[in-house]
Amino acid sequence: MKNIFSRLSSSGNSSDRRDFLRNAGLGGLSLGFMFDQQTAHAAEQEMEYITQKVPRDSKPADLKITDMRVAVLNGVPFSSPIIRIDTNQGLIGWGEVRDGASANYALMLKSRLLGKNPCNVEQIFKQIKQFGGHSRAAGGVCGVEMALWDLAGKAYNVPAYQLMGGKYRDFVRLYADTPEADTYEGFAENMKKRRDQGYTFLKMDFGIGMLAGQPGMLVNANNWSVKQQWNDRESGKLGNYANTKHPFTRIQVTKKGLDKLVEHVGKVRDIVGYDTPLAADHFGHFDVNTAIQIGKAMEPFRLAWLEDLVPWFYTDQWKQITDAIDTPTLTGEDIYLKEDFIKLIDAKAIDMIHPDLATSGGLLETKKIGDYAEEKGIPMAMHFAGSPISMMANVHCAAATENFVALEHHGVDVAGWEDIVTGMRPIVDKGFVKVPDKPGLGVELNEDAAKKFLKKGATWFAPTDTWNTKDSADREWS
Repeated sequence: MKNIFSRLSSSGNSSDRRDFLRNAGLGGLSLGFMFDQQTAHAAEQEMEYITQKVPRDSKPADLKITDMRVAVLNGVPFSSPIIRIDTNQGLIGWGEVRDGASANYALMLKSRLLGKNPCNVEQIFKQIKQFGGHSRAAGGVCGVEMALWDLAGKAYNVPAYQLMGGKYRDFVRLYADTPEADTYEGFAENMKKRRDQGYTFLKMDFGIGMLAGQPGMLVNANNWSVKQQWNDRESGKLGNYANTKHPFTRIQVTKKGLDKLVEHVGKVRDIVGYDTPLAADHFGHFDVNTAIQIGKAMEPFRLAWLEDLVPWFYTDQWKQITDAIDTPTLTGEDIYLKEDFIKLIDAKAIDMIHPDLATSGGLLETKKIGDYAEEKGIPMAMHFAGSPISMMANVHCAAATENFVALEHHGVDVAGWEDIVTGMRPIVDKGFVKVPDKPGLGVELNEDAAKKFLKKGATWFAPTDTWNTKDSADREWS
């Protein structure tokens, strides 16, 4: 036997040697019985080497999707449907529909996924992306795409970022919203809490909602429900404020109102200091002229960006604002696919892009968006407001994209948020997430903990056979 191993070791055909060892090992033969102790040790080392990257539980070429089910979680921090895609080899892929979106956006794709190999991520994405749209309408396509990368990574035993070209960083920086308080002392305490948690990048909300109802602050606001920016069900005398695009409200901010905003942001900046980046979120619904006035008033405070001053699709208005002020402008959390990001970037209409991976198209499409922006010198921050499943999809994309700046974390104060998954503990450490090296997204759903967030009246990954049958033609051309 020793002579056999010597001949194989000296042979120029390494595949013969490896085939022999593989067949011997897998056939149940004892290499220790065949060889002396030293030779057996060498053989054991070679067996370990040649099988170290071989998945034990998957044959990627034969992997097929067999089922898709959902469970809707609530309060994570908002409503988030979790997708589970099953396969013929026992591998499970996890994805997440964007916060506030219907699980049906994903379920209607099931009939188009059954029987397909989930490792063909881009091919499947191109077939289903026609069923997504801007904002929450993209939730199903993006949630499925996340789950496909999770499955592909598990099938090939590599993390998702590796399938997208590798990583630029080992840690992903987070930025955190800071809850308001009734007093600046209370707000200062909230800011101190964020600093103690280790966050090095903060964001605050301020806008015309805080001026509503105060004499002399706003023009033409009394007939709008200005404090109901997100309530799309309340109808006022002039229409629903939440669903009325900014230029059409004709609300303006007075000099007194601007001074109040300046005072507010100045106090916050004094609390935070200038060493920490401080960004500003939604401001309310007003026209481009008012947006420029607010932007100019904020310039002394060196804010990291001003977000969504007007709707993202008003490219010319964004350029008008960006050209008029020195504080960076940013938008994009409701844009689906790269084409509309490209329009904004090519027009030099914004200083930064802000995709939400659960709307922008998933991991690969968001990386393509980031790569295009990077070539044009535009940085990318990422919007996120979901469970740890979606966060880890964001983390892999952020790791693989060079111009990434920071990822939002909206669930900082949600008790039990990190318990929703297993595989990482902690997920967030002093305002950063360590990029995982585990296969796929790197986490698994912790069903016991996740069930505590199950939306009232929702089912827990119940059968979805009613979505098994495709009942329409999908081809977009003739």
